[in-house]
Amino acid sequence: MEAEKFRAYQRVEAARAKGRPTGRDYIENLISDFTEFHGDRRFGDDKAIVAGIGRLKNMPVTVIAMDKGRTTKEKVGNNFGSPHPEGYRKALRQMKLAEKFHRPVLCIVDTSGAYPGIGAEERGQGQAIAENLMEMMTLKTPIISLFIGEGGSGGALALAVADRIYMMENAVYSVISPEGCASILWKDAKRMKEAAECLKLTAQDLKELGVADRVISEPEEFKAGSRQAKRVYYTLEDLLYEEFQWAKQRPVEQLLEERYQRFRKF
Repeated sequence: MEAEKFRAYQRVEAARAKGRPTGRDYIENLISDFTEFHGDRRFGDDKAIVAGIGRLKNMPVTVIAMDKGRTTKEKVGNNFGSPHPEGYRKALRQMKLAEKFHRPVLCIVDTSGAYPGIGAEERGQGQAIAENLMEMMTLKTPIISLFIGEGGSGGALALAVADRIYMMENAVYSVISPEGCASILWKDAKRMKEAAECLKLTAQDLKELGVADRVISEPEEFKAGSRQAKRVYYTLEDLLYEEFQWAKQRPVEQLLEERYQRFRKF
C-alpha cells in the first residue's frame, strides 16, 4: 500500500537514474546525418542544449535536445542539463531557421530546470524563456516535444510549446521539483514523496489530464546502449515520423490555432 501511495516519486527516481539515455543518445539513435550548430550570436555556446539539423528516416528535421551528459566531466560541462539563457537563444535561432526552410522541429526535454545563477539572471534568463514561449506559439512549422527524463518548470516549458507532447513512461513534468514543493508547502524537504503524489507529475497523470498526448513504454532496464533501448528507439522513430507527416499536411493556420487553443485550455 505504501509503495502504491508513493509511486509518483519512484517515477522521479527513475527519471533521474544513472545510465538513463541522454539527449545525445536519442539524437544518435533517431537522427541520421546530424550536423550540430553552436552559439546564440550574443554571448556564447551552452552545452546543456544540443541543436542542429538531420534526418528522421528520410525527413529533414531540426532537433533541439537538452543534454545532461554521460560522464562526470560531461555533466559538469553541460551544467547537469540546466540551460543558461544563451542555450534558449540558440534553440530559438534554430527554430526560426526551421520555420524559414519548412523543417519540423523535434525538442527533447530533460532538465531539472533552467540555471538560476547570478550570471544567467544578468544575461536575461527570464526573458530568454519568455521569448521562446512567445515565438514557439506562432512558429509556422510542426513541433513535437519529447520528455525523456525530468521536465522541470519554465526551463522545460521553454522547449515544450508544441503541437504534441510525447513522454517516456518514467519521465516527469512539473512546475517544481518534489523536494522544492515539500520545502515550500511543509517546510520539510523530506516529505518529497508526498509532494510528488500531489503534483501529478508522472507521464500517466499528465496523459489523463490532457497535457501529454502519448506515453512511450520503457523496458524494465532502460539503459543507454542496451538492446532494449534500441527497440524503444525503433518504435519512437516510426511514431515521430508518422506524427510529423500528418502535421505537415495540415494548413499552417489550423496548426497554429490548435496549438494556441491547446495552451489556452491548460
